[in-house]
Amino acid sequence: MTETAIFGAGCFWGVEAAFRRVDGVVETAVGYAGGHTAEPGYYDVCSGQTGHAEVVRVVFDPERVSYEQLLGLFWQVHDPTQVNRQGPDIGTQYRTVIFYRSEAQKEAAEASQAKLVAAGHPIATQIEPAAEFWMAEDYHQQYFEKNRRIHAGLFRV
Repeated sequence: MTETAIFGAGCFWGVEAAFRRVDGVVETAVGYAGGHTAEPGYYDVCSGQTGHAEVVRVVFDPERVSYEQLLGLFWQVHDPTQVNRQGPDIGTQYRTVIFYRSEAQKEAAEASQAKLVAAGHPIATQIEPAAEFWMAEDYHQQYFEKNRRIHAGLFRV
């Protein structure tokens, strides 16, 4: 039996690549969630008018990797103190967000965030109920794996 997690942590290309390397992650897909527009496309989302964030849907085997472990990676792969940006990428589509799919996920996400806040980190991450996931265009799926030669110096895949 698998479970699904949805994370927004800036540009979805690198975030997906990081989660794909985790033992126990069965499948990943990049897409859009959290907005008000049905069937958004990349350029729609980049306009800032849809309200969607770039997200990664992670299907995982909880017997091999826990949701808490995935949360740990989520906090590591981006700067959760940034509001509507990650590095040079600016806009609401790059916001830091966890979309929980169960009460257990919500509690785990809130507990992991609370630890960071208690340690003095000004966390901007939103924790919200799972929104409809809209699959991104095919050329965005496993982007770094498809473009190894171009990005070899930027990210190890």
